[in-house]
Amino acid sequence: MVDESQVVEKLKGVVDPHTGTSVYDMGLIEDLKVEDNRVSLKFRPSSPFCPLGVQLAKSIKAALKEVAEQVDITVVGYINEEELNRQLREE
Repeated sequence: MVDESQVVEKLKGVVDPHTGTSVYDMGLIEDLKVEDNRVSLKFRPSSPFCPLGVQLAKSIKAALKEVAEQVDITVVGYINEEELNRQLREE
């Protein structure tokens, strides 16, 4: 069973290399829900054209898969969000 503190710790480990700040501390994580072994959240890159949006979204999913069986990430406010969301669902 995963708890929210474990999830937050994993999110704080995903760092934007341009700012040196975690995606969690930058406020890029929205609607975080933790239930049983499932985590769902929305990830909003720092800009619609963020060159690291894909890399960060995949890093978030990989980090959370270390503590949760099911991870559902929806990317919002990003130029290629439909394609990226499809890729994240398939992983």
